[in-house]
Amino acid sequence: MTEISKKAPGDTTTRRPRVMPDVTKAMASDIFSGRYPAGSSLPTENELGVEYGVSRTVIREALKVLAAKGLVLSRPRVGTIVCNEDDWNIIDPQVLAWHAPHALDDKLFDAILETRRAIEPLVAELAATRATLQEIADLEAAWRGMAGAGEDLVMFSRSDIAFHQIVYAASHNPIFRQIGNLIDTGLKFSLEATATISLDRRMEAVAAHREVVEALRMRDAEAARGAANKILDLAARDLVSAKKLKNN
Repeated sequence: MTEISKKAPGDTTTRRPRVMPDVTKAMASDIFSGRYPAGSSLPTENELGVEYGVSRTVIREALKVLAAKGLVLSRPRVGTIVCNEDDWNIIDPQVLAWHAPHALDDKLFDAILETRRAIEPLVAELAATRATLQEIADLEAAWRGMAGAGEDLVMFSRSDIAFHQIVYAASHNPIFRQIGNLIDTGLKFSLEATATISLDRRMEAVAAHREVVEALRMRDAEAARGAANKILDLAARDLVSAKKLKNN
C-alpha cells in the first residue's frame, strides 16, 4: 500500500497515481449510498486503509477533503462521524460530480430548477444589454451545436451547457458568473437527465434557445427574459417526464 509506485531500473521519473482522488470519491459514494449513514462513525483509518487498499496517509488526506465538503466531522476520542445531509456542501461541483447522475435525489433536481428560475431570467435580461458581439457569436455557435446534434445526446447536452455558461458570462455580473459556475455541475446533471426526452421535445428547446440568441442580438431585454422563462418551463416539463421514466 504505497503512495508512490516503484520505479523500473533506469527510470528517473516519479509516477504518482491518482490514488487519493479515487479513494475520496469511493468513500463519498459509500456515504451517499447510505452504507455509512448520517450520525454513524466511520471505521478507523487502519480499517479504512485495508478496505480501500491504500495507506493511512491516503485515508487521512481523503478524510480531510470529505470534511472540507461537510460530509464528515472528526472529533477527538470519538473518531470520524458522517454529517447530516443538510450539512453537505451539495452545491460544490466536486460533491455533485461524486454522485452518479441516476442517484441524485429528485429534490435536488427540483432545487436546481428553482434556483435557475430565480436567476436565469434576470441573467438573460442583463446579457441582452451587456453581451459583447463575440459573446453573441459564441452563443449562436453553441445554439448551432444543439440544433445540429440530432440524436447525439452527448453533443446536445455539451452544447446546451455551453449555451448557459455563455449567457451567465454575458451578464457581466461577477456574482451571477460565480453562481453560474457553482451550479454548472448541477445544471449538467439536470440537462443530462432530461436530454433523453424525445427528439421533438429537444427541438422545442432548440427553438426556445434560438429566441434567446435573437433577443441578445436585438438587445431586447424583455424578450430575453421571456425566452429564458420559456426554456425553464420546458425544462420543468421534461424534468417531470424524466422522473417518471426513472421511477418506472
